[in-house]
Amino acid sequence: MLEFVDFSLKFRDKDKLVTVVKKLNLKIEKGERFALVGESGSGKSVTAMSVLRLLPEATVEGKIYWNNIDLLSKDTDIRTIRGKKISMIFQEPMSALNPVYTVGEQISEALNHLTDLNVEKKNKRVLELLELTGIDEPARRAQCYPHELSGGQRQRVLISMALACEPDLLIADEPTTALDVTIRQQVMELLYSTQKTRQMSILLITHDLPLVESFAERVGVMKNGKMIECERKKDLFAQPQHEYTRLLLNSRPTALNAPFQKREVLLEARNISCFYKIKKGLFTSRKMYPVSDESFVIYKGETLGVVGESGSGKTSLGMTLLRLFPGHSYGTLRFGSEEYSTMGKRDLFKLRRKIQMVFQDPFSSLSPRMTIFEILEEGLSLHFPSLSNSDKEKKCSNVIEEVGLTEDHLERYPHQFSGGQRQRISLARALVIEPELLVLDEPTSALDVSVQKQIIDLLLNLQRKRNLTYFFISHDLAVIRALAHRLLVMRYGKVLEFGLTSHVLSQPKHDYTCSLLDAAFAHERA
Repeated sequence: MLEFVDFSLKFRDKDKLVTVVKKLNLKIEKGERFALVGESGSGKSVTAMSVLRLLPEATVEGKIYWNNIDLLSKDTDIRTIRGKKISMIFQEPMSALNPVYTVGEQISEALNHLTDLNVEKKNKRVLELLELTGIDEPARRAQCYPHELSGGQRQRVLISMALACEPDLLIADEPTTALDVTIRQQVMELLYSTQKTRQMSILLITHDLPLVESFAERVGVMKNGKMIECERKKDLFAQPQHEYTRLLLNSRPTALNAPFQKREVLLEARNISCFYKIKKGLFTSRKMYPVSDESFVIYKGETLGVVGESGSGKTSLGMTLLRLFPGHSYGTLRFGSEEYSTMGKRDLFKLRRKIQMVFQDPFSSLSPRMTIFEILEEGLSLHFPSLSNSDKEKKCSNVIEEVGLTEDHLERYPHQFSGGQRQRISLARALVIEPELLVLDEPTSALDVSVQKQIIDLLLNLQRKRNLTYFFISHDLAVIRALAHRLLVMRYGKVLEFGLTSHVLSQPKHDYTCSLLDAAFAHERA
């Protein structure tokens, strides 16, 4: 159905051409589920986008055939194929959806390929597609704008648009990146059932190896623009031939093998609640509680993990511990011997040196106008104003090397680094002022498996070296299992389970925890 013949792709960088895909040869059969895996920058997404000629600035060589039609030929009207024969689910739903149109209007636009549909039939088809993808209250959701939907719902809208014209081939580019495990399972079950019903082919682009193992029939592994291995899924996972493939498979997180020991209490939270006020009408409002009346302690030197779906209150709880919650919060917070829940700004500023946060998206949280040295030096200037310039430079150099980068990186800007490197810089910014507690909000979300393992190993090494304490927020139970000594399971602002990570994961008491485990570790049981 789809065939790449000696396909190469090049981009112009100043006065030279840089090859990003080299001599790719690949066939995808009718009704096949094919997965393309590899790290960021391996050429997966640009290969897929070339099928629909979505990279007009690129220089292409070779051929891409669709049912013996040369898709790269100028004689081929690609508009008759886009959407109708070949559809694509893009990686970032918030970027791919237009913020000024309702999702119903955007799905309806995708139906323009079907000229025999009038407005009434289009509207009916929109609701059918939303219902098919599992969105509740489709009539109401069709009137919503993208920002009014959750991440999982936006992803389902993109799937609805891609399936609107019943294509023969669906290209899914990281369709589950950063989604909760239960939503991820639902999205993949939807794609699987749709593919079976309509006998369409699926080209899945991902770095999620457990997802590939449970979904794909054949797997291609790309590295630096080259296809280095292409085998049946069973053969590739059982006997990988290439060293790089073995590296990817060995990068999956393994369970933490460190016994939990109670030490002194570092942070104590008692009856913590936080809430927003949401307007209901012109003069009325209601309270929304992301966290409601919860209590726990964090011991010095441990990692306390927090899991739950989007909207469960994980990040709000972390922000409340730092007194950064934008709404209202109350309860008792104690760090060591100091109660800081009602502490004034000046005293709170001094305490903040001991509690630092690493935010979920390092690209958004690092100033694009500052060099890495300026980003690290900022915290030192605020909390250690008496330090000399030479001491600041020495501290910045030491901490940047401690997180696995080099002194040369200090003069660069955030956009010049990969996602994993930016995450290391965010860690360095927090560590340079020598905190005792780090609140880590999804620090491995959307990272490649090999980079994810590097960050996990880095966090474990830093914890042992500095005796750090982590409050680790994630929806990835495999990562939690690799890092956390104890575990909080949250839903709708409440803690459903709390105990040793090994105990909670092996003997869950709540049905919700069981559903999370089923979605996260289905591939291991299979």
